[in-house]
Amino acid sequence: MHTIALYSIKGGVGKTAAVVNLAYLAANSGTQTLLIDLDPQSAASFYFRVRPSKKYDQNKLLKGGKAILKKIKASDYDNLDLLPADFSYRNLDISLDNKKKSTKRLKELIKSFKGEYELIFFDCPPNITLVSENVFIAADIILLPIIPTVLSMRTYKKLLTFFKEEKFNSDKIYPFFSMVEMRKKMHKVLVEKTFSEKNNFLQNCIPYLSDVEKMGITRAPIVTTHPNCRASLAYKALWIELQKKILAVK
Repeated sequence: MHTIALYSIKGGVGKTAAVVNLAYLAANSGTQTLLIDLDPQSAASFYFRVRPSKKYDQNKLLKGGKAILKKIKASDYDNLDLLPADFSYRNLDISLDNKKKSTKRLKELIKSFKGEYELIFFDCPPNITLVSENVFIAADIILLPIIPTVLSMRTYKKLLTFFKEEKFNSDKIYPFFSMVEMRKKMHKVLVEKTFSEKNNFLQNCIPYLSDVEKMGITRAPIVTTHPNCRASLAYKALWIELQKKILAVK
């Protein structure tokens, strides 16, 4: 079982759109896939038209165990299930702070999914919190969508510094450029400069297109509604690149 987190310190970078499409592509390839929505805004759950069970909240999540398997919902797509988010997740950091081994709770929780799923995706809330630290430990791969701007690159470097200070494994971070507009000189220059340097950046960029924004209307992965548009082709290329990284994880 492998775990992949879509994470960003900043919001509005195309994180949830990426996890929705990548999770679908993984499932469509025949991989038993689970998407765990950790963001109290529950955008991933919204896209897949899935709501949490009644009486489900952050406390049920943290309790974990096999009982949590009953809270997982099937999506409209083969091989793809969701553990939807609840608005109570907004207090998840507070609850985690009161637990022993508070940064390893998520890693312990997903042990009950072993044998049920081959691949788990996390859609993470923005910012650096205890939830984030749980993800940093539990995830085999951390995908980091970055808009090619100076401030976004600065935020990325701050995250690398945080990983170094906290002794987290930064080798598992794989940034990729998101919401790219190559007509903008800054975007073009930053992308080309970054790709010319030795780093962990994935080589496939996700373009900024209105088709991606319309996922909020269609409530479906764009790779299913517009399979041949530029954004869909970019997500498919990113998934192929990601598969190679997954195979390299021991």
